[in-house]
Amino acid sequence: MFIINMTRYITIASGKGGVGKTTLVTNLGAALNQFGKNVIVLDGNISTPNVSVLLGMTKLPITLHDVLAGKANLKQAIYMHPSGFKVIPAGLSIHHSKLKIKRELAEAINEIAGEADFIIIDCAAGLGNEAKQAMYAGDELILITTPEIHAVTDALKAHEFSKDNGIKPMGVVINRVTGKDWEMTKNNVEEFMELPVISMIPEDENVKRAIAKKKPVVYLYPKTKASKEIKRLAAKLIGEDYRSLENPSFIERLMTIFGLN
Repeated sequence: MFIINMTRYITIASGKGGVGKTTLVTNLGAALNQFGKNVIVLDGNISTPNVSVLLGMTKLPITLHDVLAGKANLKQAIYMHPSGFKVIPAGLSIHHSKLKIKRELAEAINEIAGEADFIIIDCAAGLGNEAKQAMYAGDELILITTPEIHAVTDALKAHEFSKDNGIKPMGVVINRVTGKDWEMTKNNVEEFMELPVISMIPEDENVKRAIAKKKPVVYLYPKTKASKEIKRLAAKLIGEDYRSLENPSFIERLMTIFGLN
């Protein structure tokens, strides 16, 4: 699909589950919002959705399932999260899982072209039809992995699929980095994946604390190691220097206070 009205559609994919994909999606949405961007986080994982679980938004009347079943339009499924960004959740109930899907995600998502600066799409793990649909729905792709060889191998499979289908990943995020000698290094991953590593997010217990409290770690614990690295990635996506965004000048602060920027 083509970028319409300057909205950037970014899919986050992993190749395997358990690498922190949904956590990155929700926190990247929160970080971009903190930097003044209008953001919608969309849960493109139809069979095992978790975005609404991580954000404490589990009892909502209209979800992506209703949209794909032809029972609602996508704008009806947009909800505001308390931390400032918008969310399009997938349904969690047995009722939702039984709805017959009549529309493809890439088609439905065109309904909100121009509604946000960024639409961040959470992709199902693996390379099943759901994951492929989420990749097709985005204009840009970020692959996430942990530094273990099996996780990187699965991420490579997702990269190969994207190449075969004309979807060019912008790079790889290595999550939960501890620096142990058995982990693959940045250079290892770049050579193996033939893609640049655009972020290395350290292991941080505050991420789990934030998940337990159903809030993004960048919102709840903004000064922690993981939060700072996610915000660096967000700054990179908008082409800004992270340090200037986190430490605005006196004039910029005054403009913000008086609503002039």
